[in-house]
Amino acid sequence: MTTLKSIQKTSAPPYFNTAQAPFRADWSRNLTPEAGSIRTLRDDSLNRNPGRSTPADTPEISALFMSESIDDLNIGAHFQDRLSKEEKAHIRELGRQIAFQPGESVFNQGENHDGIFIIERGQVRVFYTAPSGREITLAYWTPGHFIGGPEISGGGVHMWSGVAVDDCEIMLLSSATLQRLLANMPSFAMALIDGLVAKGKCYSSMAQMLGTRSVIERLAQYLLNLSKLYGSQDGEATVINRKVTHDQIAAMVGSTRQWVTMMLKRFQAKRIVSIEGSVIRIERIDLLEQILFKE
Repeated sequence: MTTLKSIQKTSAPPYFNTAQAPFRADWSRNLTPEAGSIRTLRDDSLNRNPGRSTPADTPEISALFMSESIDDLNIGAHFQDRLSKEEKAHIRELGRQIAFQPGESVFNQGENHDGIFIIERGQVRVFYTAPSGREITLAYWTPGHFIGGPEISGGGVHMWSGVAVDDCEIMLLSSATLQRLLANMPSFAMALIDGLVAKGKCYSSMAQMLGTRSVIERLAQYLLNLSKLYGSQDGEATVINRKVTHDQIAAMVGSTRQWVTMMLKRFQAKRIVSIEGSVIRIERIDLLEQILFKE
């Protein structure tokens, strides 16, 4: 079975991390001050909290990974759409509901694989750690997506890690359960294929960006994607309504924190962006686009 480990929490870092500050996922709106223990949820836990919405009632939050557009970022969240209400309920009965608090590991690179995790609430950062210790973020996954592949029916080890960004409710489908579902429920088998296709497109997009775009182009694309997903207009500027640290940006675009710091200072000098406290404002969208679409 996958070992669920707790990662020690740190105090909130400044908006752009210092060289000494540890990485902390700060993607969510609300982070609790301390990470608690992992708890298994009762099936009726949502019903016993009348003020709490179910995952289906929660507005859709898009996944995020390196891509040349935001059009298909969240397509994988709908892999269960072909299932009936009864089939979804049956699958949930067979699964194990687990809660994770910010900073807790969902699964760890190198550990034995024993199933997949379907996100019902919250966000999970999935990342690969090189032997040198350097990390690259593969994606931020949101409700509806499954994580823990590419293995499906067990065997092998996890090729990367997943850590909760905010309070998460996740359903674990064990390898044995998956094998039974695949054998006895053809619609689920087709749904899982849909999910795997979406994952394949995600990592193909990331590979294309890393292989064909310079790091400055990847940074420009990342900022543009953030502006489209989380931006609001303030006059002619676009305000990105999400906090991100230099470390987070570096892990996403495949660079270092020092390089990100240098480039954002250069972008500020050219008045492409401005940074006000914990807010990034894109002042000139057209100049970011010129970086991507220059002759």
